Amino acid sequence: MIWQRLKSVSIKQLFMLIKLFLPKPLYIPLTLKASTRAMSIASNEYGKKHHGNTKANAFRHALWTVLICQAVFSRKQSPEKSVKWAKKVTDFHEKLAPNKPLEREMDLHNNTIGCNLWVENKTLSETEFINFLKEKSAEAKQVKAVEEVANFKENLVYITAE
Repeated sequence: MIWQRLKSVSIKQLFMLIKLFLPKPLYIPLTLKASTRAMSIASNEYGKKHHGNTKANAFRHALWTVLICQAVFSRKQSPEKSVKWAKKVTDFHEKLAPNKPLEREMDLHNNTIGCNLWVENKTLSETEFINFLKEKSAEAKQVKAVEEVANFKENLVYITAE
């Protein structure tokens, strides 16, 4: 999935990717592994539902940031650096593959929630985090407008019911 996506990027997007990863080349395999793992886990847990704007998608975005944070933390032992990198990569993804405004806001919000949850619970194992995020995604709040997203600072959000 990731390699297919890379094959479809424009020259401009390729330069944006190089600019992102050039200062942190050791983060490339960590980020790719976390990204692939997040997609795999989301597919195992929710099937194709995580490709929509559903609670399953909220789960995947939060898990993605958690796994990136865990991966960077395993190398750098710095929560700040881990969160900074996870936010940088996941926010960049939203620039690289732009969505409609509400979908973009939902994804950015769920990425931030994932980082926040990791900071608060960084001692959880991957399995424990998966279960924890499944609970959080079950409690996710539905939004219908960009302005509503800010009302849910502690919750994952989604647009479309399953």
